[in-house]
Amino acid sequence: MVNPNPQSAGSTPVGAGDSDAAEPSWPLTTWQGWQRFATTDPPAPPQPDDPPRSTEERLAYHSAFVTIRTPAISQLATQVRTLMILGRHQQTTARPSLIVTGPAAAGKTTALLNVGRTCHLAHIRKNPPPPGSAHAAAPVAYVLVPPGATAKTLITEFARYLGIPVATRMTQTQITDAVCHTYTQAGVQLVLIDEIHRLNPRTTTGAQAADLLKDLTERLAATFVYAGINVTDTPLFSGTRGAQLAGRATLITCGPLPARHGTRQPFRDAITDIENALDLEQHKPGTLPRHAAYLHQRTAGRIGSLTRLIRQTAITAINDGTERITKAALDAVQLDYLAEQHRRPTRSR
Repeated sequence: MVNPNPQSAGSTPVGAGDSDAAEPSWPLTTWQGWQRFATTDPPAPPQPDDPPRSTEERLAYHSAFVTIRTPAISQLATQVRTLMILGRHQQTTARPSLIVTGPAAAGKTTALLNVGRTCHLAHIRKNPPPPGSAHAAAPVAYVLVPPGATAKTLITEFARYLGIPVATRMTQTQITDAVCHTYTQAGVQLVLIDEIHRLNPRTTTGAQAADLLKDLTERLAATFVYAGINVTDTPLFSGTRGAQLAGRATLITCGPLPARHGTRQPFRDAITDIENALDLEQHKPGTLPRHAAYLHQRTAGRIGSLTRLIRQTAITAINDGTERITKAALDAVQLDYLAEQHRRPTRSR
């Protein structure tokens, strides 16, 4: 359980026991920010019987938008549930872990956060705090690997998540002991580590950070899930340390959605789901799936680029009063550099 009052290192951490703790300024890499994210209802698409939303409400909705459930999200959710059960009573060695890999804008972080939220909500449904309790459960931790991570900067990120005070005079070992004690007391069951490609075990500091993660997987009764860009192409899987990680981690590829997969059309299905979630007054259903080939070429099948393109076009349509998405409107939007580079050869032809 998490206590909202700050304590000394190694004691119960700062948490979200009161409603004022989770302010918008808290990032997801703190317990207060995670608690707010996990317990706030995600954006909901308009329903036929709902009253019309205001322009500002619809702009805010398309800015936040719904999470499109991709095959990678479904696969990750199933694997996490299985591995959490598999490692629940394992005591002697590190528990099996997962790595979500793929190119940029492929939806890796979205998949990670979606599974983390699901785990958090399932835990608090099964284990509600006693009425009047000032404590809250902490089943999930979310940590970003800092740029140029060393073992000490990485373990400090773990400490920051649960508000464990870290003094400059503390050694890495002292911080690690405090983190392991506090995470165990708080009941952390799932540790999500994003930007794992920033680790480079070929350097001395990177090797020490990788060893720290291995140590944490053996000392914490939690399932670890990592996410990073094209992890198999990085030094993370090289050498002895890479072999240890590869021998314990299941790889889930969060790649571009194919136009066709057997008899299915995953990319068109994603477009349909996005279109059904739009809140535009003049848009005709079925318009976007007809442009599936164009959208696939435009975004290279990346779900992140696809949702950004359609959301950005929807916001423009609300602002200029057209209230619908056309191919011309889509073509007028300039996307991220990666997507535009992919698009350039078609333009030149």
